[in-house]
Amino acid sequence: MTDETTTGGRTRVVVIAAVSLFGILLLVLAANLLAGVVGGGASLPPGQPVEITVQPGSPASTVYRDLADAGVVSYSSIESAVDDADAETLIQPGTYALETGMDADAVLAVLLEGGTVTDSRAITIVEGRTVDRIITALAEATEYEESDFIAALEAGAVTSPFLPVGTDSLTIENRWEGLLYPARYEIPVGATAASILQQMADTMVARFEQVDWSMLDDTGFDRYEILTMASLIEREAGTDEDRALISSVIHNRLAMPMRLQIDATVIYALGENPGRVLADDLEIDSPYNTYRVDGLPPTPIGTVSIPSIEAALSPAETDYLFYVLTDTDGSHAFAVTYEEHQVNVEDAKARGVLP
Repeated sequence: MTDETTTGGRTRVVVIAAVSLFGILLLVLAANLLAGVVGGGASLPPGQPVEITVQPGSPASTVYRDLADAGVVSYSSIESAVDDADAETLIQPGTYALETGMDADAVLAVLLEGGTVTDSRAITIVEGRTVDRIITALAEATEYEESDFIAALEAGAVTSPFLPVGTDSLTIENRWEGLLYPARYEIPVGATAASILQQMADTMVARFEQVDWSMLDDTGFDRYEILTMASLIEREAGTDEDRALISSVIHNRLAMPMRLQIDATVIYALGENPGRVLADDLEIDSPYNTYRVDGLPPTPIGTVSIPSIEAALSPAETDYLFYVLTDTDGSHAFAVTYEEHQVNVEDAKARGVLP
């Protein structure tokens, strides 16, 4: 009786062990399948070159899956990055040269810039460019006339939550200043004039919302005023180091109050760059002429980069009220008093930086 019971017990133990092992294998297999869903594909060494193509109109889930299957980034990571940035509709079609094991935010930044698109035209919009110049560049790169792009703006076919109100006295180009993001765009053949501009407007919204606005209340300005201020910094700063310093001059003058007297606003009012702003130019009757009007101009004066927005939000802590170009690399000399400023001006002239 004891021997038979023992043998039967061993049989049951073996059966239970086999069932348990089978269950563990199923769990491992399920875990691997789940990892495939979340992480996508087999683990690959980081840094391996990968080419990914995003087809026009591809759903975001397909893009996430392709990236995960290629080992670029896990499905969940890129999905979270896109959701956090509210950028699902801003992913650009094209072919991208990526690497395995990339950071999700880095991948998203590339996807927002745009890759190479078959049957498309590439155009790069640089920082500081006005709407007029953007439209001219678009007309040269596409089958549309400048009037087609202006008509799209005037008809309200292009939208932005940042479009200013109470500026009906300004042209439509004025009102759209600063609201088209400077970047490289691939324009598919067949895209409408409105859709091209909307892509630029949507990219601006996405980038604008990625800025850390926690310091906004400390500035005493609203977001649109910061954008306008940033456009002045964009046009004036020749080096990254000068952005926060020029921002401090703007903030300090506005706080006094003291007119900004920024040459870039006069050039914008003139509608063209004369090469050198003369005394007569300073008399132009325009709401953008900060030599004649108080405060900020009514709108930005060109496209704006994120570093300039950040500089407008966080100026350097200085007492500077003046600056002048001091080197051919675009850097400036700063001064607290007008007398110090005049010394800097004479030094720049002596070294041939100023005429």
